[in-house]
Amino acid sequence: MRFIPTKVHGVLDYLVGIALIAAPWLFGFSAVGGAAVIIPIVLGVGLIVYSLFTKYEWGPFGFIPMPVHLVFDIVASLFLALSPWIFGFSGEALNVWLPHVVVGVTVIIVVLFSQPQPQTTPRAARA
Repeated sequence: MRFIPTKVHGVLDYLVGIALIAAPWLFGFSAVGGAAVIIPIVLGVGLIVYSLFTKYEWGPFGFIPMPVHLVFDIVASLFLALSPWIFGFSGEALNVWLPHVVVGVTVIIVVLFSQPQPQTTPRAARA
């Protein structure tokens, strides 16, 4: 069932991180402010940072084991998907809260299908 290699997962990590940072402007809700804007930006930066430190093909500093990275992904994605209700912006327009839910749920699905170990030895581990 786990058919997404860590090499592909890593590329998705950086793409999703950048997309989360840009989401308030991409989806036109930057003027809403507050948690609706701050949460995707903070989670996007966090995703990029912990990806840099993950022991996989795209982690130049290779410190965090891939299974721990996947747990971070699940926790952050659940938080992102539930944030419209936790922080009370679920009553805003669809373009404000739906990206949080869709990205959160999508990342959880990707994690469920991602391999927990790289197929090859990451660069940082070989050094």
